Amino acid sequence: MRNRVLVVGIDGVRLDVLRRLPTPHLDALAADGFLTPIEVDADTPTMSGPCWATIVTGVTATRHGVWSNDFTGHRLDVFPDFATRLAEQDGRRTFVAAGWRPLMQVRDGGPLFRAPSRTVFTEPAADTPKAWERCDEQITDAAVQVLAEDEIEAAFVYLGAPDETAHFLGCGEAYEASIRQADVRLGRLLAALRSRPSHADEHWTVLVVTDHGHVDAGGHGGRTPEERTAWLAAAGPGIGAAPPVLRHVDVAAQAFAALGRHPDRHWTLDGSPFAAAPHAVLLDMDGTLVDTESLWLRTVRASAPDIDVTQVLGRSVPETAAHLHARTGGDPRKLAADLEARFLAAVQDEATPLPGALELLDLLGELNIPAALVSASSRPVVDTVLGLLGRDRFRTTVADGETRRTKPAADPYLAAARHLGVDPAACLAVEDSPTGVTAAEAAGCRILAVPSYAPIAPARRRTVVADLKGIGRRELWAAGL
Repeated sequence: MRNRVLVVGIDGVRLDVLRRLPTPHLDALAADGFLTPIEVDADTPTMSGPCWATIVTGVTATRHGVWSNDFTGHRLDVFPDFATRLAEQDGRRTFVAAGWRPLMQVRDGGPLFRAPSRTVFTEPAADTPKAWERCDEQITDAAVQVLAEDEIEAAFVYLGAPDETAHFLGCGEAYEASIRQADVRLGRLLAALRSRPSHADEHWTVLVVTDHGHVDAGGHGGRTPEERTAWLAAAGPGIGAAPPVLRHVDVAAQAFAALGRHPDRHWTLDGSPFAAAPHAVLLDMDGTLVDTESLWLRTVRASAPDIDVTQVLGRSVPETAAHLHARTGGDPRKLAADLEARFLAAVQDEATPLPGALELLDLLGELNIPAALVSASSRPVVDTVLGLLGRDRFRTTVADGETRRTKPAADPYLAAARHLGVDPAACLAVEDSPTGVTAAEAAGCRILAVPSYAPIAPARRRTVVADLKGIGRRELWAAGL
C-alpha cells in the first residue's frame, strides 16, 4: 500500500459555529478519526499569514518569521512548507491549490508555498464573498481533476470563502452557508480520492484544519477565545482518538509521518505527529514477551533473598553477579556461572509467552514492520526463547555480550536499529523495566512500556500500558508520540 496525504485548509471557521451546523463530510472524517480544538499559540497573531505559515511549516512564528498578512522578512527559505520539503528533498510529487496571493505568488512578501511539484492559483475576481465563493469553486474543480488523475503523494487545498464572508457580513447566516458550502467542496475532494484508479492500493490520510476564528462582527487578530480557537479534523491509517493537546505545528509533522517520512533532525520542527507508523519495533524479551522475569528474580533471590528487584530487573548476568558480589563477597565469575546455569534451566523448563505477545508479533508481520529482539540475556537464553516465540518473527536479535555495553546503555538498541537500517528515533521500543526504558530512550527510540515488577511513569515519547493484549495498529501508531 502507498501512503498519501491531503491537507485541506478552510480559512476562518469558528469551532462553535461549525459544531452547530450540518457538515456531513467533516462529520464522517471525525467519525473515522477525530475533530478537536487547537488553540493558536499565545505569541502568534490570530491572522491568516502567521497561522497558515505555522500550519504548513511545522514551526512557530518565531522561526518562520511571518507575523502578519505581509510576509516580508520571513525565513521560509530555512523553514519551507511541507509540500516544498517533500518535493525538493525527497523527489515526491506534491500539489497545492489556492486563491490567496501570499500563499502562491511573489506579492505581499510571498509565496508561502515556495516550490511544490505542481500548483494551481486562481485569484478571485473581486474581494467580495460572492467572488471568493466562485474562486473556491474553481480551486475545487482544478484540485478534483489533479487528485483524481495525477500521481500526487501530498496535497494542500485552500478554501478562503468562509473567512472573507465573515469579514464582510459577520458570523451570521451567510457565514454559516459558506461553511456548509466548504463542507460540500471537501466532499468533492474526498470523492476524487476515492475515484482514483489506484485508490485500492493507497492509504490516504486527510487533515482538515482552520487557522483562526472570528468575533461575532467578523473580524479577527485579537486574543478572544472565539479568535484563538481553531480546530483540526483528521482521519487515516493509525489515527484514533484525538491526543489531549494539539497545536498548529503538529499538522505538518503529521503530514510527514503519514508518508512514513521521519523528519531530519536538522529541520528542528516544533511539531510532533499524533499517529506515525514505527519504521521498526524493537522488543525486549524478559518480562515483555515471555514470562521469564519471575524466573530471573527467583534465580537471583536464591542467592540473595532480600535483594531489591530494581537493582537486578532488566540487568545482565555479569552485572547482577557484580551486584551480588558487593553484597555477599562471593567470586563474581562463579556467581555469574551459577546464575546463568540456573536461569537457563528455568527458562527451558518453564518459560511461556506473555498475554498478547504472539498476537503483537503476528500483527507486525501482517503490517510488514520489521521486528528485532533486544535482550540483556545471554545468547543461549535468547536462542531458547526464540524457539518458543518463532525465530522467523524477528529480522535481527541482540543478546548480552554482542555489544560493547549492555542495558541501561543505548548500545543494544542502536545495534538493532543499525542492523535493520533504520533511524532509532523512528523506532518503537517495547520494554518492561526501568533499565530497558533507560537504554531505549538513550538510543532515541519511542517507548511503549509494559511494567512488570517495577513501576514506569508516562513521559514525553513514552506510553505506558498494562499489558500487550489488544495492541493494534492505532495503538502502535500513537505509542511514544
